[in-house]
Amino acid sequence: MDLPSIQQLRNFIIYGKYGNFTAAAKAANITQSAFSAQMKKLEDLVGVRLIERSNRGSHLTPAGKMFYTKIAHILGELEEAMRELPGREGAAQPLAVGIMLSLGDVHMNRHLAYFQAHHSGASFRVYNLEVREMIKWLKEDRLDIISLFYLPSLDLGEYEKVFFDTENIVYYAPNLELPGTSVPVQYVAAQALAQYSPQYEMNAYINHYFTANACPPRQTQAWFSTPYAMMNYCQQNRIGALLPERFLQAMGIGEGYCTLEPPMRLPCYLVYKKDNPKYAAIQVFVDYIRRVYHVKK
Repeated sequence: MDLPSIQQLRNFIIYGKYGNFTAAAKAANITQSAFSAQMKKLEDLVGVRLIERSNRGSHLTPAGKMFYTKIAHILGELEEAMRELPGREGAAQPLAVGIMLSLGDVHMNRHLAYFQAHHSGASFRVYNLEVREMIKWLKEDRLDIISLFYLPSLDLGEYEKVFFDTENIVYYAPNLELPGTSVPVQYVAAQALAQYSPQYEMNAYINHYFTANACPPRQTQAWFSTPYAMMNYCQQNRIGALLPERFLQAMGIGEGYCTLEPPMRLPCYLVYKKDNPKYAAIQVFVDYIRRVYHVKK
């Protein structure tokens, strides 16, 4: 069996993260035509359509989502094996960091890069996962530390958790006439929505928010696995979505959204085990993140 190249797989993972050829090609630092051609060659090689393309944009097919999940894990483990080869220069025990898919934490990726650049010997493996899978990995010691929204349904009693920020969830609808700088939940519920995948804990939390305010959403037009894909879909269609304001700002978006009434604010935490053998390294990183967000001890 002919296998894809590592570069093809890496770029496919980049596409899966952004759900958009333009943004993915920019992140991969190649032209959009070259990126698109590379994805087509990958599909030809595996013999399955991984990306659905249309005039309104593109998204992963069900087979593409499955392939994305498996390949992201396999490449992460391959990179880990390379770093941990005995005698390899710079080999060290990296921190395995999990980031909640629905958080779309662009800032956290930048913090990791900055921390690594300014702390000699620091290295990371980063995984973007749905929150339930991320907690499972933490329990199984496949992750050292995770970054997540603290949703009421999550049981984190056996872990240490450190607050570092509060996330404001906003209504993003760049192609709709918004009634003002804030909108009542009843207005949002009356519009068609792009939502997180039904199996995501964030989807359940958002639906609970609507139900608690006696206005279940009228219609979900499309479901997505990442906020990148939701943002792109809203930019190409007359539809809105509930997205983290910090994520939108990190993507350079300062308009086209408004706050919710009542507000939806979620505390963000770093979560880890106290008995982790890398506890000292975890504490150094946690202290750094708290300083970034000006959190007082």
